[in-house]
Amino acid sequence: MNASAPSAASLRAALAALLDGLPPNRAAQAVERLIANYRGTTPTDAPVLRDRSDVAAYAAYRMPATFEAVRGALYALRDAAPDWAPGTHTDVGGGTGAASWAVAEAWEEEPPRTTVLDWAEPALALGRELAAGIVDAEWRRERIGSALSLADTDLVTVSYVLKELTEADRTALVTEAARAAQAVVIVEPGTPDGYERIIAARTLLIDAGFTVAAPCPHSGACPIVPGTDWCHFSARVSRSSLHRQVKGGSLPYEDEKYAYVAAVRFPATPTTGRVVRRPQIRKGQVLLELCAPEGLGRETVTKRHGPLYKQARDAEWGDSWPPEDEG
Repeated sequence: MNASAPSAASLRAALAALLDGLPPNRAAQAVERLIANYRGTTPTDAPVLRDRSDVAAYAAYRMPATFEAVRGALYALRDAAPDWAPGTHTDVGGGTGAASWAVAEAWEEEPPRTTVLDWAEPALALGRELAAGIVDAEWRRERIGSALSLADTDLVTVSYVLKELTEADRTALVTEAARAAQAVVIVEPGTPDGYERIIAARTLLIDAGFTVAAPCPHSGACPIVPGTDWCHFSARVSRSSLHRQVKGGSLPYEDEKYAYVAAVRFPATPTTGRVVRRPQIRKGQVLLELCAPEGLGRETVTKRHGPLYKQARDAEWGDSWPPEDEG
């Protein structure tokens, strides 16, 4: 593959080349089977990615969404700590390496040296092939669980992995990531149970001496009453022909819902507030649901607010608020 910058477009191109020659029906059948159990209760020492066609189909289906979700978390971290850049990165449970592509894109000026750890050798092999000439990475087979020992590193990412682990293994993994890294970014599905796993990991990181850089504007307790709601965000993902074949429908995109925490051991400046729901644009006003240090609240921005009104109309779910230039 020709060397190029890591991006959503270059990832889609690499995946399209990967699927070239694989019968569409076979790819769709593999995705339907894998979606049912790969990110479910299958233990990590029994990978269900059986061969290259399994891995290729699953990568084409899930890598773009994982890339966009992790990318959203990383850019929130960059906003909170703009002067920091990782020199080394460990992608725990990284599979075919979507998070590693996102890290390389986030710090494209000087990408870190990445180590991808996963149990599924077919996934590692395909990830290595996809990333050749684009992502500087070592791909290593490791069981992801309580026995995992990580080398010291600047950044650890753990994306869409915690659900696969027992509670004890989740605790051990997050604790080990906190010991080894200066920054830890954990991403889970944007579901109530995904949020619960993120909150549990967030607590472990804070207890280990970390500060929450994003998405929260503070490192205190989450203001959401357990069981009443959950914090999550959305990333828009271009849908491939395989996505459309498996899911049906004709829209050229889908929205990936995800929950995350980015925590650090170095100085960071969290946002003053975070837009935690899709802004509601009404005639002459914008309603923003916000999380701030004092808790959850709503701000109504009208035309009388002048330039701030236009910025509110342009605000997106997950953005910082108020805009930096407004103080």
